[in-house]
Amino acid sequence: MGPDLGQSVYSSYLLFEEAWSTSTADRLTTQRTALRADPRTTQLLHALSSVKGVARCRSYRYLLQPTASQRAALERLLCRQCELYNAALEERRGAWKWEGRSVNYVDHCRTLTDLRGVRPDILENGVAVCRGTLKRLDRAFGAFYQRSRNGKTPGFPRFKSVRRWDSVQWEDSGGWHLNLEQSRLRLLGVGEVKMRLHRSLRGTPKAMTVSREGRRWWVSVRCTDVPAKDLCHTGRDVGIDLGICAVVSTSDGDVVSEGRYGQRARNRLAEAQQSLSRKQRGSQHRDRAVERVARAHRKIRNQRKDLAHKLSRSLVNDYDLIVHEDLKIVNMVRRPKRVRTGDGTSVRRGAAAKAGLNRSIHDAGWGVLLRFIAYKAEEAGREVIAVDPRHTSQRCSKCGYVSVANRQAQAKFECLACGHTDHADVNAAINILRAGRAQQASACAES
Repeated sequence: MGPDLGQSVYSSYLLFEEAWSTSTADRLTTQRTALRADPRTTQLLHALSSVKGVARCRSYRYLLQPTASQRAALERLLCRQCELYNAALEERRGAWKWEGRSVNYVDHCRTLTDLRGVRPDILENGVAVCRGTLKRLDRAFGAFYQRSRNGKTPGFPRFKSVRRWDSVQWEDSGGWHLNLEQSRLRLLGVGEVKMRLHRSLRGTPKAMTVSREGRRWWVSVRCTDVPAKDLCHTGRDVGIDLGICAVVSTSDGDVVSEGRYGQRARNRLAEAQQSLSRKQRGSQHRDRAVERVARAHRKIRNQRKDLAHKLSRSLVNDYDLIVHEDLKIVNMVRRPKRVRTGDGTSVRRGAAAKAGLNRSIHDAGWGVLLRFIAYKAEEAGREVIAVDPRHTSQRCSKCGYVSVANRQAQAKFECLACGHTDHADVNAAINILRAGRAQQASACAES
């Protein structure tokens, strides 16, 4: 079959696919509109949210503003829980090494009663926070066993340094209380801590985590039975293409070139790291240099998350269907494999260039953006579809011709068959949207 005949066949298939997807999409739109207008749908959603295992869970993060004495009490709480974690880990290791006995979470919780007479300071903040620390160790061992069964690098749980122990958690509602009217958090052994309640808390508080980031303290409250916030139907669909130079490009022609905050702060971060490397270990100058590096990393992370929140909120508010590529980000940022040379040694060819690409992928924050889109869409009743990313950037959105040479530059796409020109990422986003509609139509036809 010649190339002209192949292109004509593909064009006919493309027209049929688009017509089928459009008709099915119209039918799905009509069905969604009818369901949203039916009051029984709202009643059903509220009924499902009350069923155990179906309730919607959300976490709300607030800034704490402790006094000097409360800050010192929180520091002591972190030190004691770190000591408890290390002691429980040593008990597990010793029991298995010397007695061949396995110690689990329940066995550790039983020893807390005997610990009250030996170390009452450990239980000064209540038993609930101690159970949270022991549960944290139990999850670490659970993840270790899971990695071992899957054939991955196990990574046995390690002892924690006080410098790296920055959070404590309460797995139930004991030992703490929220006063939303006065914006106060009461912690056993610490007192009532002022919190900045910048947004309302919805649902029923069930668990909580207090964490330290530099000189700031944060609280994350996990709530259940969170009511849904369904948005109005817009009747619009969008495909998004994630990139490095342009973080997001939509099928409507919008290109977001913001981001790359790590690249912008690279010189400032390198200067802070070089200053840290020259400081003597154990000195106060090194502690201040460590804080300076950590503050630079926190700023980059906060900027990246802020952009992801804004982009995901805009997409969820404006579109009913959001289609993106099913990217395997973990595989994309792996180091190149070693290649044997003539003298018997092995080298990683292209490792320097791959390291730069990996850095740019991490800096773009694709995973964070996709996670934010997923949870916001679930809360708003939107639909998110992940499609196969193969040939999305090489296929012409007009005639369907696939060739690597179509993409002549990072942002330039010119089809060699029909001459169609467009922004390369926008062309890919159109292909992604078409593939998502076809996948949606196929799923509707099967059902």
